[in-house]
Amino acid sequence: MLQATLNPLLQAWNTPYGLPPFEAVHTAHFEPAFEVALKAHRAEVDAIGNAAEAPSFDNTIAAFDRCGLLYGRIRSLFQNLTSSATSPELQAVQRRMAPVLADHHSAVSMHAALFARIDTLYVQRDALGLVPEQRRLIERFHTDFLRAGARLHGADQQRYAQIMARLAELTTRFGQNVLADEAGFQLVLRGPADTAGLPEFVLATARQAAAERGVVDALVITLSRSQIVPFLTFSKRRDLREQAWRAWVGRGEHAGEHDNRPVAREILALRHEQARLLGFASYADYALADTMAINQSAVKALLDQVWEPAKARADEERQALVEVATSSGEPLPIEPWDWRHHAEKVRQLRYALDEAQVKPYFALDRMIEAAFDCAQRLFGLRFQVLPEVLAYHPDVKVYEVRGSDDAVIGVFLHDNFARAGKRSGAWMSALRNQSRAADGRGVLPLILNNNNFAKAAPGQPTLLSFDDATTLFHEFGHGLHGLLSNVSFDRLAGTSVLRDFVELPSQLFEHWLSEPEVLARHARHCVTGEPIPAALIDKLLAARLFNQGYETVRYTASALVDMAAHALTGDAAAGGMDVVGFEAAELARLGAPADIGMNHRMTHFQHLFAGSGYAAGYYVYLWAEVLEADAFGAFTEAGDPFDAAVAARLRRFIYGSGNSLEPGSAFEAFRGRAPVVGPMLRQRGLGSAAPALREKA
Repeated sequence: MLQATLNPLLQAWNTPYGLPPFEAVHTAHFEPAFEVALKAHRAEVDAIGNAAEAPSFDNTIAAFDRCGLLYGRIRSLFQNLTSSATSPELQAVQRRMAPVLADHHSAVSMHAALFARIDTLYVQRDALGLVPEQRRLIERFHTDFLRAGARLHGADQQRYAQIMARLAELTTRFGQNVLADEAGFQLVLRGPADTAGLPEFVLATARQAAAERGVVDALVITLSRSQIVPFLTFSKRRDLREQAWRAWVGRGEHAGEHDNRPVAREILALRHEQARLLGFASYADYALADTMAINQSAVKALLDQVWEPAKARADEERQALVEVATSSGEPLPIEPWDWRHHAEKVRQLRYALDEAQVKPYFALDRMIEAAFDCAQRLFGLRFQVLPEVLAYHPDVKVYEVRGSDDAVIGVFLHDNFARAGKRSGAWMSALRNQSRAADGRGVLPLILNNNNFAKAAPGQPTLLSFDDATTLFHEFGHGLHGLLSNVSFDRLAGTSVLRDFVELPSQLFEHWLSEPEVLARHARHCVTGEPIPAALIDKLLAARLFNQGYETVRYTASALVDMAAHALTGDAAAGGMDVVGFEAAELARLGAPADIGMNHRMTHFQHLFAGSGYAAGYYVYLWAEVLEADAFGAFTEAGDPFDAAVAARLRRFIYGSGNSLEPGSAFEAFRGRAPVVGPMLRQRGLGSAAPALREKA
């Protein structure tokens, strides 16, 4: 074991803003550091639970919120590195530590003496003279403990802890398997025949991918979304499109070491057992009990409102694709690897809008400036890059964030490029949450955004599609949720909200990218510097509803399959399942179009199986879209997308309140009423009139 005095994870982090000492930390430091930190955290919990004094808010609730700082900072760094900059050695540590950390969480959550004190305060909460945030903290901790098995006893408690440890192992393996499949694939393109139809921006990223992988005299397409989607869109080689598509949708579905089929099957069976131990008929019932939706019927009602209209719209879109394919002599029927290719032709015909024409106006650096500028105009924030502060990878830029009063409010780390050792997708995370220390001093949040954009060659600008730029704004919205948090307690900070509220700040921020004045100011040609022409903005905005049937079917199919798998009860859930067969049967039952597919198939559905956060919860993006479409209407009604009064309410009740307010109440405080579904349906071009979303079930 490394001595504690030599382990940087166990020393004071005398670094700018308390950032981790990235350069000093090595894989070998984590296991011994965790051993020390877990022991210290357990001692703190024992001291709180076994205190002689009668329980009070300060000596129990606030004390528990403050404890475990050493463990928390090590865990946060570890989780971020295993997602953003992993290695075979770090993955091995991750596999070994997964059940250990799960066991520790179970031991804390099932600590009988501590829970007894929390339960006492929960029962007495109306008589304690608490301010609303203190009351909310008691309620959230009480719910956390109940949902983690605090009322279980004897064999049931032991079994619950075993389930959670095994689930931690399996979800870790699932994510690593997907990463292995993604890292192991490359489509090598040799010569003009292989690259037919690919515009220069696709060729440029393929050249860079080849250089990074040591492939000489050829180009490489990887399974990074920023590469695979443009390839499927523009390649004239139908056979290569099929090859790339099958690799993309087949991740995790290969016999051998990285096969996720048995992993997902066991996860589903264990989740059902977990839910049953806590008194729920299914895992979906358990997961939804602590959401805005509350139950399956509310989720089903929302998904049903878009499913059939989306299929109908997709039928219309398919007919247009068939006409284009027929006129150009291309084979029918339309296959899944054809849809994007033919859709791009239709888009060009209908809107005279060519992706290759648009992308030069969406350079990554310009879009980052746009996001920062919107944050400044809405909330008074300024982002100052700190080139002297090093992060965990040279790609990562570190920014100091100041408010309108020039006080530092946090630190923002931006990690934008795809690379080996980084999981796919885009996400926000935190190295430290905002809170206020016991003496009232503020604890600065340390917030990260990760994207997976295809990196341009050295010296060349990285160009984004409009969808990529939307992703950047989406994740930055999550980042603002963490940076603008203004609460007293760590448990209530930033994005620690109910799962179907957490996507509201991110999806809402996407709206500002589409504002014509934002595009006119920041979308400038990467070579000439000329602003994007107004006519091109008009075409871009007019085309937003294009292909929405396709996109909505893909999303909703994934959400419906997720809910169906986690809603199983009895032997169907307990015995496990053939996840691929279940997926196919459920899609057939729903009448899902085979030529469209899903956003995520079950064997690589990391939202569901690389963790539990979105299990029985993929619907939340649509739920949040209801909220954000209605929320942005407040700016529309004010006649200004940067209206100061609306922005102040937005900051206070949505971006700043964390989990200190019940989410429905937070939305109503901002909007003045409960949300309605109509704006979301109109936003997707799927209809209008719909009832209010928030009706108590």
